[in-house]
Amino acid sequence: MIKKDLRLTYSSRREKLSPDELIDSSISIANNLLQLPIWNKNNYHLYLSISEKKEIDTSFILSILQGKDKNVILSKMLDSHTLQHYLLTDNTLIKKNKWNVPEPVDGIEIPAKSIDVVFIPLLAFDAFGNRVGYGKGYYDKFLADCNENCLKVALSFFEAADTITDILATDIKLDYCVTPNKTYTF
Repeated sequence: MIKKDLRLTYSSRREKLSPDELIDSSISIANNLLQLPIWNKNNYHLYLSISEKKEIDTSFILSILQGKDKNVILSKMLDSHTLQHYLLTDNTLIKKNKWNVPEPVDGIEIPAKSIDVVFIPLLAFDAFGNRVGYGKGYYDKFLADCNENCLKVALSFFEAADTITDILATDIKLDYCVTPNKTYTF
């Protein structure tokens, strides 16, 4: 299936989730993450959920990271379709941007090469580790700037699609995708 069709299909499926399903699935995903061999790292990039788009509630993952005393890095979207990364501290001010993405206003900047694990939002993924996001390319550019050992962990409410047929050379493959019922390793 092509990305455009997958975006429509999975956005529609996500829209139909009840508030209880969103929370229960988000908790299951956070619990399933604990089984991955990723917790010996230091710097973890996390996205903050866009509640208006019924994204996975990453507050549960944030609690895990803080409980394990990990460095949490958040991103701010720039007009150049790139991300600027900041260390989350007690003083970090979070504000929603024009797309309702919660992001840090400013802070201690962290280079992408320093990030060990990236939790990645998506709409759909396939059995080969390819992903479909919102289509602006922010994460593909970001992941291309990360170090070669950086682990790419996607989070999804739904299981894998069979195949994404219009993969680009600039698309970055996942290492893992965690769903409420299954963890995929690529």
